[in-house]
Amino acid sequence: MILPMASAQLIRGERILQAFDEWTARWHQGPIVPNPPDKFDAVIEGLHYANFELWHHEDRARDVQSGDAAIAAAKRAIDLINQRRNDQIERCDELLLEELSAEKLPNPQAELHSETPGMMLDRLSILSLKMYHTREETERIPSPPGHRERNLRRLMILENQRNDLATCLDRQWQRVLSGELRFQVYRQLKMYNDPDLNPALYDK
Repeated sequence: MILPMASAQLIRGERILQAFDEWTARWHQGPIVPNPPDKFDAVIEGLHYANFELWHHEDRARDVQSGDAAIAAAKRAIDLINQRRNDQIERCDELLLEELSAEKLPNPQAELHSETPGMMLDRLSILSLKMYHTREETERIPSPPGHRERNLRRLMILENQRNDLATCLDRQWQRVLSGELRFQVYRQLKMYNDPDLNPALYDK
């Protein structure tokens, strides 16, 4: 799915949720690593794929039966993917600001919002994955008594939370376009993957 590129259409919660759900279902059938160009819709796909990979590596990291070597490998993969995830969040915000600059936005006098669209997209991505896997649990056979009912309740909560967040994202974007709100790129500046900044690496 290609998201529209006009400024007013760049952020539309309903379309983004639909894209997340479609990508999630497709990758579970046979994941294809996205190789996104430097476009907003493709960067969102790259962000969601990073969270997709993180989800499954986190599962493997908690499998105590798999042995120490496998768990260590999963943890190392998590570090690298998490770096890519944070890079994609920042890139989302950079591309949005580039698009807005042509319209002399965001308004430099507007209220500053500390949570950026990229951060909210990341949260929506994770909620979409939670919903997919919770829905799987409602269909699991065999399962413990009450398992399906418990996960149906969880699924309802997740859906409500995701819809609320998508609505907040839409409202935030409309306020940015109207000049009422502004945001900026917040750099994560991770240190643990940098051999010049992590003492456990540079001391060796």
